[in-house]
Amino acid sequence: MLGDHHEPSPASVTDPDGQLETEPREECGVFGVWAPGEDVAKLTYYGLYALQHRGQEAAGISAGDGRHVVVFKDLGLVSQVFDEKSLSSLQGHVAVGHCRYSTTGGGSWENAQPTFRTTGAGSGIALGHNGNLVNTHELHERARELGVVSKNGATTDSDLICGLLAATAADRGIEAAAAELLPSLRGAFCLTFSDESTLYAARDPQGFRPLVLGRLERGWVAASETAALDIVGASFVREVEPGELIAIDADGIRSTRFANPEPKGCIFEYVYLARPDTTISGRSVHATRVDIGRRLADEYPADADLVIPVPESGTPAAIGYAQASGIPYGQGLVKNSYVGRTFIQPSQTIRQLGIRLKLNPLRDVIRGKRLVVVDDSIVRGNTQRALVRMLRESGAVEVHVRIASPPVRWPCFYGIDFASRAELVANGADLDGIRRAIGADSLGYASVDSLVAAAEQPRNRVCAACFDGEYPVELPDEAVIGKHMLENLGGASQELPVVEAGYGAEDAVGRP
Repeated sequence: MLGDHHEPSPASVTDPDGQLETEPREECGVFGVWAPGEDVAKLTYYGLYALQHRGQEAAGISAGDGRHVVVFKDLGLVSQVFDEKSLSSLQGHVAVGHCRYSTTGGGSWENAQPTFRTTGAGSGIALGHNGNLVNTHELHERARELGVVSKNGATTDSDLICGLLAATAADRGIEAAAAELLPSLRGAFCLTFSDESTLYAARDPQGFRPLVLGRLERGWVAASETAALDIVGASFVREVEPGELIAIDADGIRSTRFANPEPKGCIFEYVYLARPDTTISGRSVHATRVDIGRRLADEYPADADLVIPVPESGTPAAIGYAQASGIPYGQGLVKNSYVGRTFIQPSQTIRQLGIRLKLNPLRDVIRGKRLVVVDDSIVRGNTQRALVRMLRESGAVEVHVRIASPPVRWPCFYGIDFASRAELVANGADLDGIRRAIGADSLGYASVDSLVAAAEQPRNRVCAACFDGEYPVELPDEAVIGKHMLENLGGASQELPVVEAGYGAEDAVGRP
């Protein structure tokens, strides 16, 4: 049933030189539900469906029925991994769901989540993680000392968290073990995890990534974004606070503060990562993006005939730019939304067409026009260079590029996978140098101040490290950080004595 293929992410398109233009990608989406009497597996499936944009490499769901924990996961999109048969095998009242894009550990089946461990007392723990830790090496050493790591080949910080949690839960219970472990984690983590009966949710003290709590008629939901609450009919209650651990079971909902909050929410969530129909810290993501476009028009006006977005990433900002500038808004590009999910690699002939695999111009709309082309970000610049060339070949007289975020000059270590710093087009280049590199008539980026103002967040409560290089959580030496650090160390460690098969806490995960 479970395959061992690994497809390219839909967030990629081949550039004309055969290189892969990689857009910024989030690590994961997490979802958890505690709802006796509900079909928690299907609720989780639809929750993950709403969070699919946060990770397209793998998906998984665990279910607990009070006696057993069962996990089903595979590589691929949520709709590819699950069907009626697999969902019907996940019975219970508590579930944890996960869709993944890898930032620590490769995109193998073993690294798909929820990750599963069994405690010394025989209880199962299934855990989903969104974010990226910066002290993974330190945690790896601790896990090795405890004899904890995985013999199933997992090489993620998420698996380390689950293993360390299981190592201490037998003596004091999962809730107490989590309260002890979580303060030692540094970096970004939004967690949903469960045993056979109880749902837990936790968020790092900086609150880098969003995590929200919702109410069902007969239960509770925790999810990465409010859009996932909407799709399952849950009402928004509040955000999980930075430094908070929540437990939900038959006794109700309990909240513990494991660290003092030091809010540094990721500003890039507003620019690109979150769905436009999500709300973060009380602010609509769509409204933020439209406002960024308005501010961008003030900062970098253009004398032009038409504003067009790069769909769909630049659409809200393009609307705002058109509103503020008075230049008409139009659709000049058509997007093929399905180009990324193919088993067939493009031939050299097709590869040379580059961006046309993903975007195609409406020639009658853009011919003879001076265009303002609005997108959310530039990473390597290959896509923008090919796009500008394509628009000129289709008859555009001028192409003025406007970007609804500042130049990305620094890598993210808190859960976004950018290109390496050497590949970032803005690294070491001034504005005119970038403009020349992409071939535009003019180029303008939104400023950090405009971005923060549009998000309506205090400047000292956001992380903009990818733009300004100011990292809120201290980073370790380069030698002990990076996506494949655990692979280089040879994996995690030796697994605890566990009940791996058999019912008590069954790891009923399909194998490739």
